[in-house]
Amino acid sequence: MNRSVASGRAPVLPLQEGDLLAAIDLGSNSFHMVVARNVLGQLRTIDRLRETVRLADGLDERGGLSPEARQRALDCLSRFGERIRDFPPHAVRAIATNTVRALRQPQVFLGEGEVALGHAIEVVSGREEARLIYLGVAHAQPPKPAQRRLVIDIGGGSTECIIGSGFDAIERESLQIGCVASTRRFFPNGKLTKKRWKEALTEIEAEFQQFAGLYRTLGWQEAIGSSGTNKAIGEICAAMKLTKGAVTAEALPVVRDRLLSADRIEAIDLPGLSEDRRPIIAGGVLVLEAAFETLGLKRMLVSKAAMREGVLHDMLGRGGADDPRDGSIDALVQRYGIDRAQAARVEETAMRLFDQVAERWNLGEDERRMLLWAARVHELGLAIAHSQYHVHGAYVLEHSDISGFTRQEQLFLAALVRNHRRNISNKLLDALPDRLLLPARRCTALLRLAVLLHRSHEAESIPRLELRVANGTLAIALSPAWLDERPLLHSDLAHEPEGMAGLGIALQVPV
Repeated sequence: MNRSVASGRAPVLPLQEGDLLAAIDLGSNSFHMVVARNVLGQLRTIDRLRETVRLADGLDERGGLSPEARQRALDCLSRFGERIRDFPPHAVRAIATNTVRALRQPQVFLGEGEVALGHAIEVVSGREEARLIYLGVAHAQPPKPAQRRLVIDIGGGSTECIIGSGFDAIERESLQIGCVASTRRFFPNGKLTKKRWKEALTEIEAEFQQFAGLYRTLGWQEAIGSSGTNKAIGEICAAMKLTKGAVTAEALPVVRDRLLSADRIEAIDLPGLSEDRRPIIAGGVLVLEAAFETLGLKRMLVSKAAMREGVLHDMLGRGGADDPRDGSIDALVQRYGIDRAQAARVEETAMRLFDQVAERWNLGEDERRMLLWAARVHELGLAIAHSQYHVHGAYVLEHSDISGFTRQEQLFLAALVRNHRRNISNKLLDALPDRLLLPARRCTALLRLAVLLHRSHEAESIPRLELRVANGTLAIALSPAWLDERPLLHSDLAHEPEGMAGLGIALQVPV
């Protein structure tokens, strides 16, 4: 059996001692990049870059992005790209968050951004963003055993709240409220009044109330704030001599009252507040006050770490023995009662096929892992209904919050599962970035063949299985005697070239 099947773990590209890694956070307010070196399995930061881009400022209600905001973002990515020009693809992860999630046509922006950066850009869900935030904070401030933490991250377009223990997030929530978005929404003309503040606070508290009861029941021993807004408010508290850098229930109203003593945003005068943070601090203080009120916070420490550090640590996991995606796939297998024996048979055959054509088809370790995971969950939809089960499975994979996976990775998985049988649907395939479209089509072809060869759920291995690519044609060869004993398989193979044609692949089968 293929080693990856026997171990139950996807093969990985191991990180080497001294490797450089880069994590880029395309936030709604600022873009950040941190470069670190892998030293004895630990991360040693060697460079940081940050630029205020205000991407969320250019987002309109229809999901359009202003030319000015787009250009600021592309210019910033070009500068970041210069720093990591010589980094191999597996050593860079660029993550886009709330504003890109809200775009009507994200692929247009992502395509331009990838050209500017010189590397792929991935989009994560709010809950996956929350997991990465917690991972970064937990590694920066190692947790005590059996202690639960509440981490609050107020970004430009969204706010993430996480309860975690150790290095694992237990509960994750993402709210569509952030310092930029809330400032624009509640103070669109720049005017500040106590009446408007109270009305806005009531609206934002209602957002937190959706999960406040559950969080307070679980409880936590300490609260930590991350990212620029919480750091800025902590610095204001320290500059006003209210605390030594933490944010407290007593200090926050003092900061708010001082903020509201200005009648307009541009007139805000808070000690320790930087000029680039002034235009959006009102929304940040507003969100944090709502969090303190609804969650009953008394004191919140401030962390220097955020999602970008979490991305780096996630890269260490992906490049070692702790890829969180393995656990997520196994959880799906268990939750949906997938037939593990059948999945293992399909997986083994899919890997045999992959290894025979990978070089000619220019498929690498990333594609191998995606095909492996798709094989494990290709029957997920049977838990819903046998009829159209491939459609049901793809829907679950596309729309679920699957820990460790980016939006593009989930779409890749969903496309493979949707198209592993019956007619090809291009809807999910066309939603992929151009760089992933051809690999997805080729991996789909391999999964289709693997599933077809194991339709009868036979336990024995296929004695002879050869797959080759020649002159643009994919040709499969099997033992004639073995195939003659399986008329159903022979018939299925005879019709499969029609299915492959939907992928743009010519298939030659035994006659």
